[in-house]
Amino acid sequence: MSILIPLVFQCDVSAHRGVLGPSGGPVRVHKLQGRHNYLSSYAHGIQSQALSRWTTSFNLSSGWSCSGLLVFVCADCQMDIAVVIDSSNNIGQRRFNLQKNFVTKLAAVLRVGPTGPHVGLIQASDTPRTEFLLTNYTQPKELLFAIREVAYLGGDTNTGKAIMHTAETFFSQDNGGRRGHPRVMMVLVDGWPSDDLGEAAMLARESGINVFLVSVAKPAPEELAMVRDKDFTKKAVCKDNGFFSYPIPSWFSTTKHIKPLTQRICSLDSLLCSRTCYNSVNIGFLIDGSSSVGMGNFQLMLDFLAGIARSFDISDVGARIGAVQFTYEQRLEFGLSHYSNKDEVIGALRRISYMSGGTATGAAISYTTQNLQTGRGRNFLIVVTDGQSYDDTRAPAMAAHKQGITIYSVGVAWAPLDDLKAMSSEPKESHTFFTREFTGLTEFIPLLVRGICRDFTENN
Repeated sequence: MSILIPLVFQCDVSAHRGVLGPSGGPVRVHKLQGRHNYLSSYAHGIQSQALSRWTTSFNLSSGWSCSGLLVFVCADCQMDIAVVIDSSNNIGQRRFNLQKNFVTKLAAVLRVGPTGPHVGLIQASDTPRTEFLLTNYTQPKELLFAIREVAYLGGDTNTGKAIMHTAETFFSQDNGGRRGHPRVMMVLVDGWPSDDLGEAAMLARESGINVFLVSVAKPAPEELAMVRDKDFTKKAVCKDNGFFSYPIPSWFSTTKHIKPLTQRICSLDSLLCSRTCYNSVNIGFLIDGSSSVGMGNFQLMLDFLAGIARSFDISDVGARIGAVQFTYEQRLEFGLSHYSNKDEVIGALRRISYMSGGTATGAAISYTTQNLQTGRGRNFLIVVTDGQSYDDTRAPAMAAHKQGITIYSVGVAWAPLDDLKAMSSEPKESHTFFTREFTGLTEFIPLLVRGICRDFTENN
């Protein structure tokens, strides 16, 4: 008779047995009698170790869902994960050990490895302390041993300081952060924090870090008066949508939460704060509203810009878009922070009214750099014009380049190619576009989007 036991085990064992493929799945565990010795063997790309006498053996087979069976899904989760644990007086030594046990089980299921997820650990106390970095332990056994060896500190629950400390330097390449790998910070809090989390969490979001907050033993009604900020969970997480906050009633009932929490952490498509070209750029549209454009062509320009906006993930923590229209004068149509979703931005573009007038592109670039493109993130400016500017464009464009703004010039009809290139960022050829007809603008949408992504990737 087989006994089904709630055991967190290495995915490598199941893969070695041949019952688990690269995409993971459920596994059934059969408890057997121990043996006097265990020979090493190589199977399915994994080398097992030889062992002497052991009290218990296990046999593995393909699993299925049934009542009472605890299964764990092991799948590739190629992320950089910082675990911030609570080491305050509030948690105490006993619950601190239970917390370490929980993190150990979670790390085992994540299947840490050189090409898989990397895990580092920080303690939150009076002052945050980094216990080990992302690349210190990339073998499962070493990592689990390192977690067990972490010593309890005591002190206040300064979770905000720990988040700030982690966001500032922990994921840097010097500390083992990998380019192109999503950044996750899992913060565990026993009860409630002693300090404010808002500013630190904002830095984490702006740094492309997905903050999950696991709150254990939330304050009882009679304790709420002692809580400094009752909305600390909402402020801490990547996005207040329920996905990034995970409550657990007690440290004595954490095992059943390992699988769902792991699945959340490894849900690549749901990590809204990961920095990509689609969700981490500021794009300014500088729109020629001069008399030579005409009402019909002006609408074609707006359609073109709406097509670009449609390609990006616009939100309060994602990509941001603003627009300025210019003639001899400039008009801020909407700023980067005015609209927090794609539909609102596209609607705002559609509502822009045509100004009509002369063409002073240089003054418009200066106005835009001062009034639109400020704040966090990588800044891009797309200039769309149909003619020659009456003022100098080279000096304002050069000043924008020095401020870190990447300029794409899009010319139509009578716009001089030399003037367009003078405004564009280097290399000029890939940042300059020209078409004879306004109807040809739509062909540039995929080229501009790919160009922005290329520029973003090369500089991040």
